[in-house]
Amino acid sequence: MKLETLKDLYIEELRDVYDAENQILKALPKMAKAASAEGLRDAFQEHEDVTKGQVDRLDQIFDRLGSRAKGKKCKAMEGLVEEAKELMSEDAAEEVLDAGLIAAAQRVEHYEMAVYGTLRTYAEQLGFDEDAELLQETLDEEKETDKKLSELAVDCVNVEAEEDESEGGGEEQEAPAKRGGNSRSMSKRG
Repeated sequence: MKLETLKDLYIEELRDVYDAENQILKALPKMAKAASAEGLRDAFQEHEDVTKGQVDRLDQIFDRLGSRAKGKKCKAMEGLVEEAKELMSEDAAEEVLDAGLIAAAQRVEHYEMAVYGTLRTYAEQLGFDEDAELLQETLDEEKETDKKLSELAVDCVNVEAEEDESEGGGEEQEAPAKRGGNSRSMSKRG
């Protein structure tokens, strides 16, 4: 597709995020299965349902635009999902793996927040008010998921991962979790 207008770019970016969301739908059950903390498993399963709703919203936007949803591979999400797969194949203590899964999920959320914020702005600029509302709804959900993941990290998972390290008998160090968890400072600003 030749990109000649903002609308062309808007549609191209919608296709990209549509593919990204579908990649996430495939990855979330695997991440839930790999998680040992019940709260983290629940969060991944809940976000799978939320993501299905986000795909439905994108379908509504494509229908309104009279455009196909498919046709673009999201290479950024492919890379983020691949990193999560690599993490899940590591020989890691359960609590440490959970902390890593939260970090991987938050990288995905931050990518999505950037994309949906941009798409919402494009929709507003183009006068697609209904699209802008749907995209804002998804952006709000992504921010809420990021916030929940930060709370899980700080209140539970990172603490347990740190305790495992302390019990290992090796030299104790300042744990990164004490510096604010997995982007906790970002989620408070968001």
